[in-house]
Parts: sequence; structure tokens; C-alpha cells
Amino acid sequence: MEYMQGAAGIYIPEETAVTLGKFDGLHRGHQKLINRIVQKKREGLASVVFALQGQKTAGLLLSDEKRRLLDGWGVSCLVDCPMTEDLIRMSPEDFVAQVLVDRLHARFIAVGSDFRFGYQRKGDVNLLGELGRVFGYRLEVVKKERYQDQDISSSLIREELEAGNMETVNNLLGYTFSVSGEVLHGRQIGRTLGMPTTNLVPSTRKLLPPNGVYVSVTVIDGKRHPGITNIGYKPTIGEKFKGVETHIFDFDEDLYGRDIEVKLLHYRRPEQKFSSREELKTQMENDIAFGREFFHESGING
Repeated sequence: MEYMQGAAGIYIPEETAVTLGKFDGLHRGHQKLINRIVQKKREGLASVVFALQGQKTAGLLLSDEKRRLLDGWGVSCLVDCPMTEDLIRMSPEDFVAQVLVDRLHARFIAVGSDFRFGYQRKGDVNLLGELGRVFGYRLEVVKKERYQDQDISSSLIREELEAGNMETVNNLLGYTFSVSGEVLHGRQIGRTLGMPTTNLVPSTRKLLPPNGVYVSVTVIDGKRHPGITNIGYKPTIGEKFKGVETHIFDFDEDLYGRDIEVKLLHYRRPEQKFSSREELKTQMENDIAFGREFFHESGING
């Protein structure tokens, strides 16, 4: 998949199918849009996701995570486009003519019903459709994907994530929420307790669920391994940084320096401080037993 940043330097010579939006999370609603443009490959159109980057807060997906998902879904090109002053002040008509038509050669455009664009967000799907008749592209307005009588949105997913409702989060996303990174050296406290762990320090740009213990699956070289994960500061030990520490069941390979992905399935309990390492060990054993039972009862095999 080709990757481009910003609107000024982008140019795709072939004709394209384009979808536009913020795409924070790439949830099930976004996937409906993406599926429509990917299907247009059969008509010889390259599929382009034009992601408007307006927010500066932590997101559901990091840039490399977004790129990995889109590449796996068969997207031809991702355009990450920060909302620069030039873009903010561009009229809806100029945006369509100069960006979508002249630079992206759009022949098919798919957007949600609430899509707005151009200066002061004056452009809407009605204007986009009218301009399509001028410039020769076809517009498809895709209905919102819904969950329990609510539109699926990034804000809804953020609310559920902040509450630790991982089953709902994963349902809304259409894939399992995860944290990725390089395994770092820790204090090896878990190993001294007979329960070795891996340690990641997540990016501050990644939105995380509440501190606590989760049932998890760790992906290593494409293989899935069940386990439990603690997110937080490990108050019994006393860390100054927020980490993601995972005990992988029946696994004791050296992973230092390797990239792994930790998928979060279920919120077990909040993070807490114990009066001794022996008390911590007892709780970890209880968490591990809970995790093993979770996998046994759910039928999930890692």
C-alpha cells in the first residue's frame, strides 16, 4: 500500500475510488466505506483512503497500526492529511476540483451521510453529489452502521474503552483492540515470582482503557498466545511510567527487542497496590486461573 502525507504533494495518476473522513479507529462503520472503494478495483480504480487529521488528542489507532490494517484490507493508498490552514480555508468547490479531481482523479467517492468538508464545513453530501455531475465522478452515500439503536462512532467507542468494556469495544471496532511495541527489559519481578512477563511502554498518542488487569492474546511472529495483561504503573513495585505487562501462559522464550501485539479481550479488575510481593503473587495466580478459565469457557484458542 502506498502512503502519502498532506494534501499539497499528493498525486495519483490512475483513476481512483476515494473515501474521506477522520477514520479514528477504523471501526465497522468505516469498514463499510472502505469495502465499497476496495470493490471498485474490479472496475480498474485504485482505492484511496483520505484521512483528515484534525484531532491532536490520543487516538484509538496509531499511524502504523492504521496502515497495517488498511494494507491488510487491500487499500491501494492512504493519504494522511493534517488540517493545515490552506486546507481549512479551501472552499468546498476548490477542494473537490483541486484535490479530489485534479490530484486524485476520483471517479467514485463513498462517504457517510454526515460528511462535511471545505471552509467552515459548508460542503455536504448534497453539494458533493452536485459537483459529481460537473466533474464526472459517482457519489455513494453509505448508511451508518448501528449497534443497539446507536450509530457506531469513534466517540462511542472511546466511551466504552474508557469504561473498560472491551467486549463492546471489540464488537464496535470489528476487530480486537490491541497495543503494539517493542519488548523492553523490566525489573523481572514476575520471573522472581515464577511468572515471567513481557513489558511494553505504549505511545502517549495511543488511547488506552483503564489501568488494570485484562485477559489478553499476544501475537508473536503471527502466532497467538493466551495470557493476562496489566496496564498501569505496577503500584506494588512502583514504576514512574505507564506500562503494558503481560504474562503469556506456558511461554518462556526471550522476547527482548522483538515487536509484539497485545490484544485485550476482557477487563478482569482494576490495578491495585498489595502490601507484599507474596500477596501480589497470590493475586497473579488468581488472575492467571481466571484467564485460563476464560479461554476454556469462551472456546477462544489464543
